Amino acid sequence: MIGDMTIVLNEPGADRLGEVAGALREWQHDGTPVQLHPGDLGWFWRFGAEATAAAVRTWSRDGRILAVGLLDGPRLLRLAIAPAARRDGELARRLAEDVTEPERGVLPEGRANVDASMYPLVQDLLVKDGWNADEPWTPLRRDLTRPVEDPGVRIEVIGPERVHVRTAVQRASFEGSTFTDERWHAMAAGSPYADARCLVAYDDRGEAVAAVTVWSAGPGRPGLLEPMGVHREHRGHGYGRAITVAAAAVLQELGSSSAVVCTPSSNTGAVATYRSAGFQPLPEIRDHYRDS
Repeated sequence: MIGDMTIVLNEPGADRLGEVAGALREWQHDGTPVQLHPGDLGWFWRFGAEATAAAVRTWSRDGRILAVGLLDGPRLLRLAIAPAARRDGELARRLAEDVTEPERGVLPEGRANVDASMYPLVQDLLVKDGWNADEPWTPLRRDLTRPVEDPGVRIEVIGPERVHVRTAVQRASFEGSTFTDERWHAMAAGSPYADARCLVAYDDRGEAVAAVTVWSAGPGRPGLLEPMGVHREHRGHGYGRAITVAAAAVLQELGSSSAVVCTPSSNTGAVATYRSAGFQPLPEIRDHYRDS
């Protein structure tokens, strides 16, 4: 634990992950920039509760969490800040210092990235400290206040007895994926998965062709798609659009006000898929990086 007079940087234990997820849930609102979502924490949970706790940092004042960071890899920190604290200059300075100075225990020396794209105060301080803007990402959002169309393919909501189907599609969709049945069960044991669903789409021959996991942040709040993938042997047939539409429908059933997703702007195919499923692109965002 590192602290000054008011703000404390902490690495919470596994027993406090529920509190962190709860804070992230409360911070999700339509009309605000897309930021770290409880579903991001939930997806990371596939590595287990202890590994997830080790990847989380919190910044608190008087016992109240003001900011959460997730080390989505040892050199990438993704930030979320409580809405009431986004113009807090003291917090912004503390965040910039903690991510810049390796001895603070947030990011190591050398190349590192920080996703603080929705917080101008933090971004400005990072730039002054020598950080540079990285490649752009495109967030997309679909409003869920209107009916969602039928996806046009058979969709299965995956339960524990059918995990092998979900994990197989994931591995066939992402080169180098290590998503196993064991990791699915670890993910499902995390508190965020209580408001999540895994979906698989099938073609006319009954083959599993695409999959997605959707994460609700509670009724009236944006839900997240993370991850979505199409089996490498079944691309180019509209299954990405179909599973994305199905994801929106399930989030609507869970009470989400909108569905959000984010993808590298260079992945034009993914952007086109989400747009074809009724998602509207939002202004591009950028991580900031340092080389040393």
